[in-house]
Amino acid sequence: MQQFALTMAEETAQDWWEIEALFDLCFAPGRSALSSYRLRDGVPPISPLCLTARDENGVLAGAVRNWPVRVGGHMAVLLGPIAVHPTRQGEGVAAILMRACLERATQHGWERVMLVGDAPYYSRFGFEKLEGVEMPPPTNPDRVLGLGDWAGVTGEVTKASDCN
Repeated sequence: MQQFALTMAEETAQDWWEIEALFDLCFAPGRSALSSYRLRDGVPPISPLCLTARDENGVLAGAVRNWPVRVGGHMAVLLGPIAVHPTRQGEGVAAILMRACLERATQHGWERVMLVGDAPYYSRFGFEKLEGVEMPPPTNPDRVLGLGDWAGVTGEVTKASDCN
């Protein structure tokens, strides 16, 4: 794997359209109909955890966004979406974004992070299948993964208010 210099930065308002275009490129057209989007609707993202990765020319290589959610009354981070431009895939950009995001979550006092994804991929970052945590349908329960202190935290995942 060839190494490339990337600059990580918190997403700004000027990045919004470019990141949306990246998500449109990387995900199915109906991405906003997914249950995770219903949890994000009308809730501001957690700004310090929304990151961009740009190359030495300022070209967007990848981005990640995160939202607050409640699980049985406990706050958690809903990680994602995370995307890497197709021309940059295989370079480790997603792993760099993931590690930076998780480190910032810890620095900002978040005790638990969850996502909907493939366990074999996300287990390398410490994510495990969450038992008793219910995403809105039609989410496959085997894809609901968590990292952090989930002891005694169960129930429905619901929208959270502004937690910035």
